Amino acid sequence: MNKTIFSYGVDHLNIATALDLVRGRKKGQIDDEAAHKINQARTYVEHVVQKEEVVYGVTTGFGPLCTTFVAAGEAQQLQANLLTSHAVGVGDAIPLETAKLMMILKLQALAKGFSGVSMSVVNRILWHIEMNAIPMVPSQGSVGASGDLAPLAHLFLPLIGLGKVNYEGEWVNSADFLKKMEKSPIVLKAKDALALINGTQFMAAFGVLLVERLQRCLDQADLIGAMMLEALAGSEKPFTAALHEIRPHLGSQYTAKRFRTLLKGSEIMISHEGCSRVQDPYSLRCIPQVHGASRDAWLHLKETIEREINSVTDNPIILGENEIISGGNFHGQPLALPLDYAAMAAAELGNISDRRIYLSLEGKFEGLPKLLMEETGLNSGFMIPQYTTAALVTENKTLCFPASVDSVPTSIGQEDHVSMGATSARKTMQVVKNLEKILAIELLCAAQGLDFRKPHKSSPFIEACYQYVRTQVTHREKDQLFIDELEFVINTVKEGTLINICEEVASKNQINLKHADHEVYGIY
Repeated sequence: MNKTIFSYGVDHLNIATALDLVRGRKKGQIDDEAAHKINQARTYVEHVVQKEEVVYGVTTGFGPLCTTFVAAGEAQQLQANLLTSHAVGVGDAIPLETAKLMMILKLQALAKGFSGVSMSVVNRILWHIEMNAIPMVPSQGSVGASGDLAPLAHLFLPLIGLGKVNYEGEWVNSADFLKKMEKSPIVLKAKDALALINGTQFMAAFGVLLVERLQRCLDQADLIGAMMLEALAGSEKPFTAALHEIRPHLGSQYTAKRFRTLLKGSEIMISHEGCSRVQDPYSLRCIPQVHGASRDAWLHLKETIEREINSVTDNPIILGENEIISGGNFHGQPLALPLDYAAMAAAELGNISDRRIYLSLEGKFEGLPKLLMEETGLNSGFMIPQYTTAALVTENKTLCFPASVDSVPTSIGQEDHVSMGATSARKTMQVVKNLEKILAIELLCAAQGLDFRKPHKSSPFIEACYQYVRTQVTHREKDQLFIDELEFVINTVKEGTLINICEEVASKNQINLKHADHEVYGIY
């Protein structure tokens, strides 16, 4: 099989492949096997319409109107009305990458052949993906049950010539875009619109991107934490393998193993072996337990998201010619809980990072001046960047209230328990963005702290990361603007640059940075 081609509905979709598809590194197709399954389910739907059997959303109204029969001749209008009436999202548009990912995830679900959707709908979605013509999707309005109704309605308005798409960097009316491309709006048939807007693709798309972004934070939190440990002349004993074997949480063991590798060969660590410090503060000594717990929360999210993006989440489900079932596969609770859990995990990474920053400023560690600068008073040193991390940590705490524990009934009580998973997804993304900034400020302070450990050097990994920071951030002896330096370190963390640097060092020195359980904690 050509590894650059992905067959929707047939091939297993993992996080890495979803990212490859959305970024153009792989191309998706509907192969003969998927087409057969799609058309077979479609045949069953058409039989229902012809026989005028009572099936939810096919020959009835929606939500509390599920007992209102709709005749076969009105099936097309029913579907068009569904799409237009549900497109009531508000707020800023979600990023284009997220909207494109929503289309990819929806296509994967539809192509499994349990939705009864028309092939014309499937082909048009695939065309939008291939053309990179991305619909405008507002960020607010989903309650995460009956699926992400409003976002998905906006996502698929362009199929019928409504809404807007972004094409070649410009927002254009869908009708004008289709005319320019010499395409006509498609006619939605029975069940089509219902299959499109029932589903968890808004939550799941955010989830895919969160898995990638939070993993980068986790890996770099270890790297930056190790840099700060060196700057503070902390002990490596809390990372001893035997210590974690008697409390064998996978995340703690994995983190401790990474630290042992990252610190191996450090001159700084050797230089203070005989110091009088009995034990380090918790933000250093308990890094494996805290970072490790966040890793395990991330792992739960990754496993849940990968299961979800290979699932069928609309309603009703077409299991066979005489077996069309109204169920609850669209309910977002399986995603909402781990998304909220991930928000707390990310917030705690930021919390402990801020504590390490604070430690570096106190002036209580031998060799490190107060506020990381020799001459303070006239100079404030690194005092104020910690104000920023304190603000971000507090903002994250306020974002950690779990949306999944709340439920506001909708649809006149027909939908009397909803997940609020879309809110979970959006706020978790904001927590992770804040975390990136907190880790960046720790990186800034750790580099300044390492300067005071010269002439001793750290390990090859830490030294390479330190030298990279020093390409744009110089040692400070007096106050100056932080603006440009903050932008540099934030982008460094956001882009995962330190991870790439360490992989290069590992390859050059033939060091195994990817331990045995790396596959568990990786996305590939």
